[in-house]
Amino acid sequence: MSAPTAPTTAPAGPVATPPAGPERRPRRRGEASRAGSLTSHGLLLLASLIALFPVLWLVFLSLGPDKDDYLHPGRIWSKMTLDNYTFVLQHTNFSDWLQSSLLVSLGTTLIGVLFAATTGYAVSRMRFPGYRKLMWVLLLTQMFPIAVLIVPMYQLLSDLQLIDSYLGLILVYCSTAVPYCAWLLKGYFDTIPFEIDEAGRVDGLSPFGTFFRLILPLAKPGLAVAGFYSFITAFSEVAFASTFMLSDTKYTFAVGLQSFVSEHDAQRNLMAATAVLIAIPVAAFFYLVQKNLVTGLTAGGTKG
Repeated sequence: MSAPTAPTTAPAGPVATPPAGPERRPRRRGEASRAGSLTSHGLLLLASLIALFPVLWLVFLSLGPDKDDYLHPGRIWSKMTLDNYTFVLQHTNFSDWLQSSLLVSLGTTLIGVLFAATTGYAVSRMRFPGYRKLMWVLLLTQMFPIAVLIVPMYQLLSDLQLIDSYLGLILVYCSTAVPYCAWLLKGYFDTIPFEIDEAGRVDGLSPFGTFFRLILPLAKPGLAVAGFYSFITAFSEVAFASTFMLSDTKYTFAVGLQSFVSEHDAQRNLMAATAVLIAIPVAAFFYLVQKNLVTGLTAGGTKG
């Protein structure tokens, strides 16, 4: 009987391992792939170019010295000039238009937002008889076209001796801005906890003190949206301003821009330059409120 043999072992030596490649980081949930990210950024860039093209084209046309350069835009490259801007600033009522537009727009913003905020807060917090009908009545006022409202509003302003006055135009614009802003701010006030009002009353604040000292500071995003809407509405409106303002020096920008248009000849180069200058105050106002604008637009829809 033979003795069992011991198993043979391979000589010790380095063990070959496959080459280590770069480790791939696992993609997290909701994280887009590189191809998807490039596609989305490309689409956003294309959308931005489409949105900016009319503005850039308007600026380009405003640099053409002749009124017919818009028919041959390729010729503008060789004769670009700022003479259109110089003419508008020095030989038109641009300063008067600027003063009128800012006065009317800022007045509409201040008065409209104040009334809209108090209305929206009252409907959001108080349950008085007819509070639901009040909001629907405000919404109903937005259904009438401007052509229907001009005649009765003209009669009212004439009886009040407010024709060709800034106050009359501000009140007309407030009749348009307040209903929409009241609905917007009501939705935003609904997102603010009611416990804050109760805490203010415990500290001895009156309802007005609670509203101005506690609620309004928390409602800055909503107020920014309401203010921006009111400002744009008053700044760019044409029909009411051209009907109720009779003096050339009291025209707003939107009405003054029409002075470059005649029955037989339209000075489109000056119109383009004026339009670019008009956009500067709006852009500046947007820059002031843009921090709270997106928050205010989305917050009102989180709670009914």
